[in-house]
Amino acid sequence: METVSLTGKELAAAINADTAERAAALTSGGRAPRLSLVVANDDPASAWYVNSLRKAAGRLGIDCDTVDLGADASADTIRSELSTRSADPETDAIMLQTPLPAGVHLDDVSSAIAAVKDVDGVSPLSLGLLATGLDGFVPATAEAVVELLTHHQIPLSGQHVAVVGRSNVVGKPLAQLLLARNATVTVCHSRTTDLAAVTSTADVVVAAAGRIGLISGEHVGSGAVVVDVGTNEAPDGGIVGDVDVDTVRGVASALSPVPGGVGPVTTALLMRHVVVAAENARTA
Repeated sequence: METVSLTGKELAAAINADTAERAAALTSGGRAPRLSLVVANDDPASAWYVNSLRKAAGRLGIDCDTVDLGADASADTIRSELSTRSADPETDAIMLQTPLPAGVHLDDVSSAIAAVKDVDGVSPLSLGLLATGLDGFVPATAEAVVELLTHHQIPLSGQHVAVVGRSNVVGKPLAQLLLARNATVTVCHSRTTDLAAVTSTADVVVAAAGRIGLISGEHVGSGAVVVDVGTNEAPDGGIVGDVDVDTVRGVASALSPVPGGVGPVTTALLMRHVVVAAENARTA
């Protein structure tokens, strides 16, 4: 079976074109949109992602500040920085990069991000708005999965989607977004008994657990669609996903590449969220 590549570059380019136009309008109106990236780790994959965000912002006319609090920052330090940025009228958008220092959990600090500036949708309020179907910023990676599938005309209504991973930044919000598209969703995790038995019955499998090679050919039913959300550091220093591509190719009808699949769309959506936050602030 031929496995089609679900690339995200074309979709990301379309989103970015709209974002750049809207950012230019804001800039001509007085001030460029401003994003604050708050970082408290020394993770290579995180550094790669933050760098890609900074470059994307620069290309689109968005000002981007990086606040590096260090890998040993306390929860109090992180909360204080997020509160300061939330209160700053010059800051339109805030993103807290993960992972966080040992002993600090996202739930401990994310509530300090004002919902109107929480462009990656990580705060309890933002997640609550998503769960209840109300307006708010959606976690960009989860949103990117749905947008990528829609762009490639992969049906979701009535389909069985297995989401492997239950994090608050991908797995759980993705399940909510898929339910809103009338998909039947199974959320799998480390305690799932016989993962392959569950995922192999799904029409769409989303790998979002952060483990290299977690999803292999035995986990995928013939003709299923596979979306790889993983961004793991490979032994050679590159970035690889959660899917064992060699065994899945030829079994799946479609597979998103890493890099070049969900990643570009995630970044594009984040930048669009920044502009939306800035537009909302100007009209508030």
